[in-house]
Amino acid sequence: MKSTYSFILLFSIVATVFIFGFLPHFTQEELPYDDDQEGLSKQIVFKFSHVVAENTPKGLAAAKFAKLVSDKSNGNIKIEIFPNGSLYSDIEEINALKEGHVHFIAPSTSKLGMLSPKWGVLDLPFAFPSDAAITEGLNGPIGTELLHSLQRDDIKGLAHWRNGFKQLTTNKGPLITPQDIEGQTFRIMQSGVLQQQFDRLNSHAIQESFNSTYKLLESGKVDGEENTISNIYSKKFYNLQEYLTISNHGYLGYAVMMSEKVWEQQTEETKRILIESMEETTSWNTHHSIKMNNEQLDLIKEKSPIKIYELTEQEKEQWKKVLDPVYDTLTPQIGKELVDEIKKLRKRYE
Repeated sequence: MKSTYSFILLFSIVATVFIFGFLPHFTQEELPYDDDQEGLSKQIVFKFSHVVAENTPKGLAAAKFAKLVSDKSNGNIKIEIFPNGSLYSDIEEINALKEGHVHFIAPSTSKLGMLSPKWGVLDLPFAFPSDAAITEGLNGPIGTELLHSLQRDDIKGLAHWRNGFKQLTTNKGPLITPQDIEGQTFRIMQSGVLQQQFDRLNSHAIQESFNSTYKLLESGKVDGEENTISNIYSKKFYNLQEYLTISNHGYLGYAVMMSEKVWEQQTEETKRILIESMEETTSWNTHHSIKMNNEQLDLIKEKSPIKIYELTEQEKEQWKKVLDPVYDTLTPQIGKELVDEIKKLRKRYE
């Protein structure tokens, strides 16, 4: 009786193993073929991380780039966008790129001093008198030299994307003369060149990440900040600040990049699609960023009681007189050739 029971138990175990162990393999082989899955294993997916809102010049350019790449590759190449610092802050993203955690980033050029001091040339005060001057500077020898400088860090510089001119906001009275900013505390980007400018203005500068700016303003840890109109609008800084000065005292733009190692792993066809899409996006960004900053200044005027003052050319000269000495101070750090180029460019457009 005992042996009969043992036989039945053994037979049950064997049957169970057969049913649950082997049957799924037979069933799987009989599944109907789904042609929608064809080619998915060959799809290339790149992660694009950035720290600003989607409705900004950089956010919109990233989205346009992703769409162009998808269209040109018939969906075989996908760019996944991670905006608003959802993956990495602007302080972390360069290391994330180097370590292979992301494939594309577009950091502010002010952050790139950690890679090469040459990038500081774009942060010099009043370097670009007009949008046309920015275009010539980025498309000419200055922009080319800066992108090439990334190669020493095994980074491929793909393009310059612009945001626009920086303005000043504060809660401590209108900023009309350089003396008005003395003693105030400002959040700035991580840039020694910017730090020197605020030092010359006898104001305190705190180098913090972009996404910390709202809390710094809200808590009163800083009196103000410098930024483009599109960033002031998208992050609603105008709700926390009482005064906005249209100064156009500095340029804010981005360098789009990927690791050289990842670039070299791509086929010639993939490289062609990425470059072609990047060129089209960059051209679009140039025109759209100017339009967006102008339109959003009008929206700030409509939505906010913030008091807006635009510096006259004579008033800008007062600021230049205080700030221009940093050109000579920083020449040994940035490089004489680049500083001389930016000086010539400024003179042509003044």
